[in-house]
Amino acid sequence: MEKVFVAELKERDHVDCPFLVRDKIMAMAKNGKPYMTLKLMDRSGEVEGRVWDRVDEFDRQFQKDDFIRVRAKASVYMGKMQLIVQDIVVVPEDSVDLGDFLPVSQNDPQTMLAEARSLIATMADPHFKGLMEAFFNDQEFVSLFAKAPAAKVMHHAYLGGLLEHSLCVARLAADICVRYPKVDRDLLISGALLHDIGKVAELRYARSFDYSDEGKLLGHIVIGVEMVDEKVRLLPDFPRVKAILIKHLLLSHHGQYDYGSPKRPKTLEAVVLNFLDDMDSKINGVQAHIEKEQQSETGWTGYHRMYDRYFFIGDQNSTADTNAVEQAQVLEPVVAPMEKSVVATTAKPEKKSQPRKNERQDSRQSTKHNSPLSSTLESQLSGLNLDLFGSKEEQ
Repeated sequence: MEKVFVAELKERDHVDCPFLVRDKIMAMAKNGKPYMTLKLMDRSGEVEGRVWDRVDEFDRQFQKDDFIRVRAKASVYMGKMQLIVQDIVVVPEDSVDLGDFLPVSQNDPQTMLAEARSLIATMADPHFKGLMEAFFNDQEFVSLFAKAPAAKVMHHAYLGGLLEHSLCVARLAADICVRYPKVDRDLLISGALLHDIGKVAELRYARSFDYSDEGKLLGHIVIGVEMVDEKVRLLPDFPRVKAILIKHLLLSHHGQYDYGSPKRPKTLEAVVLNFLDDMDSKINGVQAHIEKEQQSETGWTGYHRMYDRYFFIGDQNSTADTNAVEQAQVLEPVVAPMEKSVVATTAKPEKKSQPRKNERQDSRQSTKHNSPLSSTLESQLSGLNLDLFGSKEEQ
């Protein structure tokens, strides 16, 4: 059967093709029977697989990061696609194309490297330029830098993502320096290209993306500072102050202690780098989340846990006058009733016969329910269900 990619799965599809096992979890159902949850991936995305039968038999056959051929039926559960697995066969690595199983940047790595080198060539400061050339002339470093993802999940989580993200931040840095001439351009571009270099060692990405032991114990910020220090020691007469400034950019680029930053930004260039890094990573993360859910029938994405919100997609298949925004009910403005104290007293009102007690009660009841001016906005909205998403996370 022809390979079906995760992004192409539709409900009730019958699947018989290979996937990479990103995760494998054994659990026990309420009835005491074991079941298995799999995270299956290819270059287009990830889908959950559930194994209800022959669980112990399949558990002995494969591990996380193995390639397996899955025979299953696609089903939508709680709004998400999953595969109900009927059979599993282990697939040898030499029989698959790795490019089918790991997400890859849409930008050519050699083209991105050439652009990064062209930025370095424009530097005027001989020390920062020499440091950058020392990194980009190191073929072992360049090979890892061009291949590594920028993160395990949240942004630029694909092969080549680290180079793509670093280059995007460097482009933004060059633009900022045109508009703010007092920013040290060479220092900022150096920091932009180097701020995440520790991720070449922090992450493992031969198959699925995960953290290395060094990454778990030290983290990419500490690893990156060590890498810069090693290069600086090889450069004769590199000014100590400039070494401190470039290391400070790496140490502070997360911005806050709560975000894992050992130091907060304390130079102009460090402040700028923190904002540019955060902006590029968030734009990429939101774009990826929206692109994964283009088939949404509601015009909104699913809930994004990190950003703590839903994102509006719009109805891709209908005209503007039927989109999700214009389908929402619009309430007429309500004018509160006038208080007795503000009624004009300049003219004496004409005497009228007083209604009987029962008539006054009936009149009040009729006015309460029929006149839009007789109640406040709160009372008119009470009892209406205006929760469009079934969640109150943005109260």
